[in-house]
Amino acid sequence: QVQLVESGGGLVQAGGSLRLSCAASGAASGRILSNNGMGWFRQAPGKEREFVGSINWNGSSKTYADSVKGRFTISREYAKSTIYLQMNSLKSEDTAVYYCAGGRRAYAGGDVKDYNYWGQGTQVTVSS
Repeated sequence: QVQLVESGGGLVQAGGSLRLSCAASGAASGRILSNNGMGWFRQAPGKEREFVGSINWNGSSKTYADSVKGRFTISREYAKSTIYLQMNSLKSEDTAVYYCAGGRRAYAGGDVKDYNYWGQGTQVTVSS
């Protein structure tokens, strides 16, 4: 099994930055982090969960939603079994609960069905 735990959320002013972390643990965490794609999603109140970005198994390919492209960056650190989401130039519309997800295969896309492990989420609030 794999457990994903997000951290780094909080309250920030518009234009500011935050870095979210997602640490993986559990018997299969090493295998998942080394061989599978990982992703970030977010969910605002009253809205469906939406794709933010993903990174493939070796970090050579990254995909972002148009709404965050150029502002958010995903990275992964294998030694710490952790992936990150660096968020810059934050806007009020970025306010949401952010979820880390572990993919089923080496490449993971924007569909929630591409993922079978989920964290509990971390709240990001951007004040205008």
